[in-house]
Amino acid sequence: MNWDIVQGKWKQYKGSAKEKWGELTDDELDQAGGQRDQLIGKIQEKYGVGRDEAEKQVDEWSAKL
Repeated sequence: MNWDIVQGKWKQYKGSAKEKWGELTDDELDQAGGQRDQLIGKIQEKYGVGRDEAEKQVDEWSAKL
């Protein structure tokens, strides 16, 4: 899915992101605000994964939306 669409509908997709990455708080998801790089950074911090892995997770998640 085009990331611009995700960003534009972030409030709708935030619940799905919360299901996928349950350790992320609502505040952290709000801070990401649908911005791909911000979300990737939050995932890296919370889950201790590298950038490549976080990008892979985000891409797989957004493809299912």
